[in-house]
Amino acid sequence: TFLHCSYIKTFYNKTWIDRYNEPIGDGTVTLLWSVTVSIFAIGGLVGALTVSFLIKALGRKGTLLANNALALIAALLLALGETAGSFEMLIIGRFIIGMDSGVSLSVLPMYLGEISPRQVRGSIGQFHAIFICLGVFIGQVLGLPEIFGQESRWNFLFGFLALPALLQLCVLPFLPESPRFLLMERRDEAGAEKAFQAFLGRSDVSRELEEVHAESRTQNTQRTASVLELFRKRSLRWQLITVIVVMSCYQLCGLNAIWYYTNGILQKAGFGLTLIPYITLSTGGIETLAAIISGLVIEKIGRRPLLIFGFSAMAVFFSLLTVFLHYQDRFSWMPYLSFTSILLLIASFCSGPGGVPFVLTGELFEQSYRPAAFMIAGTVNWLSNFAVGLLFPFIQEALQTFAFLLFVVVCAAGAVYLLVVLPETKNKTFMEISQSFSKINGIPDQTHEREMKDALDTAAANGLQCADVEMESSF
Repeated sequence: TFLHCSYIKTFYNKTWIDRYNEPIGDGTVTLLWSVTVSIFAIGGLVGALTVSFLIKALGRKGTLLANNALALIAALLLALGETAGSFEMLIIGRFIIGMDSGVSLSVLPMYLGEISPRQVRGSIGQFHAIFICLGVFIGQVLGLPEIFGQESRWNFLFGFLALPALLQLCVLPFLPESPRFLLMERRDEAGAEKAFQAFLGRSDVSRELEEVHAESRTQNTQRTASVLELFRKRSLRWQLITVIVVMSCYQLCGLNAIWYYTNGILQKAGFGLTLIPYITLSTGGIETLAAIISGLVIEKIGRRPLLIFGFSAMAVFFSLLTVFLHYQDRFSWMPYLSFTSILLLIASFCSGPGGVPFVLTGELFEQSYRPAAFMIAGTVNWLSNFAVGLLFPFIQEALQTFAFLLFVVVCAAGAVYLLVVLPETKNKTFMEISQSFSKINGIPDQTHEREMKDALDTAAANGLQCADVEMESSF
């Protein structure tokens, strides 16, 4: 928030005086603050670039466990930076927590997608978006003046970064590794069977194992593919383009930019500075509520409609917000309409674009290409995040209230692309999703159909009962 920003800048100035016996210059404090803010995205990019190597060595579960070390180190640096009189600790801490976010935003959706039965894969995948929104809301609550939103206590807020990491360290060791990873990459069929049994809650998982074997036989490679190999893979060309487009729109749709206006809009509406932190709690509440509703309906409505609706609605509300901001100084009631538009923008984003892109990235690619896909998606995500943070202040200065029209174009273009290109993926196996792109990629899908038939024939030949053969696989 604005208050926390001023507290940290005051700390920078105090530290500078203690070191050099003179106040910090305006240009220097602005530079330090800009570095502190932007280095988070740089850390996220570094984390995303390491994902493929980490999961190859440690697996999905092992990478998530090891990643908690970064969160704990960052929490210590950020919480103790003021006590140590070191703004460098804050900057380094922001970089490390950015790395932690870059890794987790790739590995967690991958893990959730691989352990989830296909009937609820989207809903479970949305949990990661729900908890991001919940984290924002909890941060807003903890940042209230009565708790940690004071100059003497702002640094304690950073210490709460350690709590999710500690909770995961206590719980995750008792959960199995991804059964798909165990079977297709580690060749551990016994371990994969136990993992399937644990996640599905039943002993007979032969159908799931056979489906993974069938998917394995359709792949040209049994090892983890590189990013370069993914770019060269013709049968995955439009899946890759789709992920790049969706991830670009995820960051370039303008949600981060609207926070630039929120406090100013509320002030012009007549709300005092002391009241604004409580009103902005509504933004975090709307985020969380919209994400929860999205998770509840995603398996009924589908990924494609949620994404198209979300981006289309954002284009509409950005257009309205542009009009309301342009006339804000002429009518006393206009700021209320502007703030309502902001709330509806947030709800539109969290209804689909806020979480579905990560679900899609896990669904559109075969096992061996999935790590490279998440590395590319993460790279696009963090580069776009950095670009918005770097360029939007200049765009806003040049275009003023019309700056949001750029986001109208991005959201509208994203919705049109998804309407034309993206097939629905709900309740489909990974092989069926791959078949959905066969036509646009110019690849015949008879191979996939033959492999699935062979898998069913193999299952029947292994002595499965007829009822078992007819039962749909969960994965």
